[in-house]
Amino acid sequence: MCYMSGRSEVGVRELRQNLSVYLARVKKGERLVVTERRQVVAVLAPADVSDDPLARLIAAGRATAATRPIAALPRPLASRSKTPISQALRELSGDAI
Repeated sequence: MCYMSGRSEVGVRELRQNLSVYLARVKKGERLVVTERRQVVAVLAPADVSDDPLARLIAAGRATAATRPIAALPRPLASRSKTPISQALRELSGDAI
């Protein structure tokens, strides 16, 4: 049986006939290259099932991990304006009558 060998490359026909065996190998962390007529058509790899969206963004390079805790951030500055924020926003949006 071909699937007993330690190869990391498998043909489409072999994969289809022994899918459960190859999926078990992938579940253990192995990556398999799938070929069709000796041409690479796919790569089977373990899924990244991280439930943390931030961890996925950091892993993808789309976010950066925090370098300090939230408690270390400075306190927000107090507003010096006497105008309520809701009123200022209405005036800026042009909806003021």
